[in-house]
Amino acid sequence: MTSATQAPSAAPHPALNRPNMVSVGTVVWLSSELMFFAGLFAMYFTLRSTSSELWAMETEKLNVPFALVNTIILVSSSFSCQFGVFAAERLQPRRTGGVFQLARWGMVEWFLLTFVMGAIFVSVQAYEYAELVAEGVALSSNAFGSAFYITTGFHGIHVVGGLIAFLFIIGRAFIARQFGHFEATSAIVTSYYWHFVDVVWIGLFIIIYFLQ
Repeated sequence: MTSATQAPSAAPHPALNRPNMVSVGTVVWLSSELMFFAGLFAMYFTLRSTSSELWAMETEKLNVPFALVNTIILVSSSFSCQFGVFAAERLQPRRTGGVFQLARWGMVEWFLLTFVMGAIFVSVQAYEYAELVAEGVALSSNAFGSAFYITTGFHGIHVVGGLIAFLFIIGRAFIARQFGHFEATSAIVTSYYWHFVDVVWIGLFIIIYFLQ
């Protein structure tokens, strides 16, 4: 008569909660972008410290209320972008109710609204450039013109890049047979970029338009 011995079962391995590599990569890339804008800020402060009288004269030409309204538009787009992220996280690409039922909007509707506000910001900034050039503030006119257009211009290019990313995410939502976590992750990392662009502009706005 033989007795069978039961081998002890191996302890189950704990599930690893690894961070999403797309999100990690986006954060690392945005960190490098932060260093880039830090260099632009340093350039602006250096030029201003050596040309204080020029800055006092040229900053009087800036339309602060006009730029403030444009800033509010861009900052508001961050809220609509985040609502789009909430919709993407619950895997809702499009609205489930009427156009005016904001509570039932999906990611596409919120991102379209964000795109419109971002496009308005870029258009208003282009109009501001035209007004300043008409007043003699050009890229090659003096140190202030160079600092102003380089810092705000590079930021504007980043805004345009974000607008292109929104169009890409919206188009993918329409093309995808099923909106899943892959599409949601793309929407989330795009929101990281957009929030970063908005925060950078707040810093630029305070430094250029208020710390004159």
